[in-house]
Amino acid sequence: MSYDVTGVRAQFPALTAGIAHFDGPGGTQTPQPVIQAIADALARPLSNRGHETAGERNAETIVTESRRALADLLAAEPSGIVFGRSATQLAYDFARTLARTWSPGDEVVVTRLDHDSNIRPWVQVAEQAGATVRWAEFDPATGELTADDIGAVLSERTRLVAVTAASNLIGTRPPVTEISRLVHEAGALLYVDGVHYTAHSPVDLERLGADFYACSPYKFLGPHHGVLAARPALFETLHPDKLLPSTEVVPERFELGTLPYEFLAGTCAAVDFLAGLDADAAGTRRERLTAGFAALAEHEEGLKAQIDKGLSELERITVHSRAADRTPTLLLTFEGRDATDAYRFLAARGVQAPAGSFYAVEASRHLGLGDSGGLRVGLAPYNDTADVDRLLQGLADFLRS
Repeated sequence: MSYDVTGVRAQFPALTAGIAHFDGPGGTQTPQPVIQAIADALARPLSNRGHETAGERNAETIVTESRRALADLLAAEPSGIVFGRSATQLAYDFARTLARTWSPGDEVVVTRLDHDSNIRPWVQVAEQAGATVRWAEFDPATGELTADDIGAVLSERTRLVAVTAASNLIGTRPPVTEISRLVHEAGALLYVDGVHYTAHSPVDLERLGADFYACSPYKFLGPHHGVLAARPALFETLHPDKLLPSTEVVPERFELGTLPYEFLAGTCAAVDFLAGLDADAAGTRRERLTAGFAALAEHEEGLKAQIDKGLSELERITVHSRAADRTPTLLLTFEGRDATDAYRFLAARGVQAPAGSFYAVEASRHLGLGDSGGLRVGLAPYNDTADVDRLLQGLADFLRS
């Protein structure tokens, strides 16, 4: 494996501002190839999809290539890729569609670990359908959500389980593959929030056992929109509300209105960028993506170890990210100090590490942090050891201030 962080950083114009970015879990910075792909899409003729004019063909090509890119990224089928405005919007859309088959006495499982976009849509549609919501708890001492925690709330009436593949707040990666076996044995569907997971781990829909898998390209170097992957045969069984003239063809059946072609072009470029993270990798795009994520994981694990060591030398800091398997994402609180003050202190010194609960409000409350959460430190492909040094020095100065 070969990971050239200096070469990676050179592709991000935003880094010339001199900021050390640890805000990747909320949205990464954008590399030049993605910016250029968006600009190129807008600079060429572009119109509604078709095959007659240059604008129609350009739009059709962008959509087709973007579906192929996301299929390679997620080990899915191109016809199993749905584009939407955001992962939240897609969760609401599919929650409303799926809930049409629910009735009083049916059950839906959500977890305390999840981002609210994978909780509230299911809670709200369950209430409307008269279904019961059952909560899977995680261990606040370890941050772990186990398959047994899910299994404890499954029953023969369970219709759907919504679970995160990685917590955007504390990084915990639950055993989704093991969870999926229990869910399917119960005869239920599994909806996986992969928004945070996709930025750090290779995704394989079949291996995970996810019936639905949601992600957001802006969390992995792309533009702002959402993606949902599933088996095309499963999509064929679902019929959402839509306009009368709009197509019944899958996956377009679920894409309401005109797609953001320029953003899809940017997403395709982001996937290609990730496929190039291991400079020595060869083979198909999927094979290069797998190698790229392996190189990225090694790089990020090294930086995480540097952060962990530095934090262990500082007093009055509590690290709430403790799961054995987790992304390079840490949530910190400070004895006698407000995390928001730490955020502002660091920001004034060119270190971006925001504070809050980041829409994972149930997780924050379960950790005993209320709605305030803590200071979140997250790594992205462009972080380097100098960034970590600045972070640790900033935290040390904050604690002394």
